[in-house]
Amino acid sequence: MDTYRQLLVKFWGYSNFRPLQEDIIHSVMEGKDTLALMPTGGGKSITFQIPALAQEGICLVITPLIALMRNQVENLNRKSIKAIAIHSGMSKYEIDLALDNCIFGDYKFLYLSPERIDTDLFRARVEKMKVNLVAIDESHCISQWGYDFRPSYLNIAKLRQYLKGEPPFLALTATATSDVIEDIQSKLEFKKSNVLRKSFERKNIVYLVRNVENKIGYISESLKKINGTGIIYTRSRKKTEKLSDLLNKAGFQSDFYHAGLDTDIRNKKQDDWQRGNTRIIVATNAFGMGIDKSDVRFVIHFDVPDTLEAYFQEAGRAGRDGKRAFAVLLYNNTDRVKAEQRIEQNFPGINEIKDVYEALGNYLRVPYEGGKYEAYDFNIYDFIYSYKFNLMTVYSSLKFLQKEGYMEITDELSNKSKIHFIVSRDDLYNFQISNEQYDTFIKLLLRSYTGVFTNYVKIDEKGLAQKIKVDVQTIYKYLNRLKYYKIIDYIPYRKTPMIVYTEERLKRKNLYITPENYKERKKQYISKLNAVLNYAEIDKKCRSLQLLEYFGEGNAYRCGQCDVCIQKNELQLTQYQFDDISEQLKNRLSSSSSTLEEIINENEYSKEKVLKVFKWLLEHNKIIRVNDEKYTWNK
Repeated sequence: MDTYRQLLVKFWGYSNFRPLQEDIIHSVMEGKDTLALMPTGGGKSITFQIPALAQEGICLVITPLIALMRNQVENLNRKSIKAIAIHSGMSKYEIDLALDNCIFGDYKFLYLSPERIDTDLFRARVEKMKVNLVAIDESHCISQWGYDFRPSYLNIAKLRQYLKGEPPFLALTATATSDVIEDIQSKLEFKKSNVLRKSFERKNIVYLVRNVENKIGYISESLKKINGTGIIYTRSRKKTEKLSDLLNKAGFQSDFYHAGLDTDIRNKKQDDWQRGNTRIIVATNAFGMGIDKSDVRFVIHFDVPDTLEAYFQEAGRAGRDGKRAFAVLLYNNTDRVKAEQRIEQNFPGINEIKDVYEALGNYLRVPYEGGKYEAYDFNIYDFIYSYKFNLMTVYSSLKFLQKEGYMEITDELSNKSKIHFIVSRDDLYNFQISNEQYDTFIKLLLRSYTGVFTNYVKIDEKGLAQKIKVDVQTIYKYLNRLKYYKIIDYIPYRKTPMIVYTEERLKRKNLYITPENYKERKKQYISKLNAVLNYAEIDKKCRSLQLLEYFGEGNAYRCGQCDVCIQKNELQLTQYQFDDISEQLKNRLSSSSSTLEEIINENEYSKEKVLKVFKWLLEHNKIIRVNDEKYTWNK
């Protein structure tokens, strides 16, 4: 058994790699910059974790998803693999200590958010690290053609200037069009183009689009026919709660999930669903990252997402066990109207964006020409109340400012309380002798938690209070007094989103948003939204084929099982015959109207086949009747 398989068995308990994983591992172990495209659930993390463990040094893992970062660090630590993370939710002292540990503490993985790369503190420390690999998760974020562009990703290539030994870069993504694939390699300064990809085709997933007015009624009827567990995605938090309540009343076991819930509640809801205690989870797109549940039998989109990339990722959470599963998009004419309204909502005027930027700086008390790389707690609801803004205007303006590179916005973070002893053991002993009233409490901390002299360690104030039978306020008092005496650094629990200024705060008049840039971003958004609407509305082409061609797989074949293919199968025609007859009818009827007899006589195919296609096109409003005898193509 080779080294890579031994590591796979030892730490993950798998005897074999999934398709493409081994090819990626060999590529980076040969020192090659590599772009790996793997669908959701393909096992991307293994492809950088195994090579990092197989050699000396530390692996840098860059990801914008703080929740996923924490999740992977905790999973690695549970396997006794030393991993640590730095991100915007940490204090300067925490980051400083974490970086020191990466240099001297024999750590194998450092997870970091991309905006950390360009800080003086990180640059000075990373030069001293023995980095064996740089893994870039969600690498489509580096491309302006991608669906979630983040300017901070453009700093990643600068790492090549600071790292010793030229370690390879491994870029990972689950969704990328041809333009994005080229852009990723260019922006990361790949020495040579090197793309390893697994086809995005998921043969076990049945893609369906259902044009229905009563979506809740459709879901209720469908759930009676489909066994197993699933996800229903909606665009609003209120709708998750309302829909879950309706499903429960109809006798279907469900729960709701969104980012506005407390972290402990979210974790419990997710755990209950993953363990099978809850059959259906109704959620916003906050649900799904890091989920490893193989037996999801259906993913239903109640609302239309903004991009096909987002849809494909979310739909791809179905059927990871390789068994038959369904990805359903519910759609009607109202959805197009709502989608088109989102265009204006997502792009407030340039002056409105500048108003939000100026008010934000005042609200957070950021000085002009200051604040760069500083993180600020941010309550969006308090902000809009204080300045009388519209919620959607603020949200969209902040997203636009993020794409322009002025700031980063994190999702809501739940940071548990942490302590770190900042004195030596000898100094601590002397303090205990001199301050007997704190001796028992210090011993409690040392008995309860390990690693407090080398790291920040998460603590539970309520648990400590129960151990010594005091109220929790007494625990807070002791912790704050020890912080006052500079024995510990104590960071209390907090739960909040954060704003990180990636550039110094500018005066309103100096905030530069070019009309050309604004128009280009709006144009890209409209283009991606239209791709989703076309997918929902085009009922002549295989659903799987539409998705695969969007992601650049030109040699794909129709799936034979989506709603479009099923209808065509009933006609007993091959895909080529159906398309060829359709094209002939379109050419004929686009130039002039004709009678059915003329249509049949002028076509090279048999009358039976032409009539089948004609009837299908008529029912789907592609052909329309002009008068009692003649037909034309619906332009």
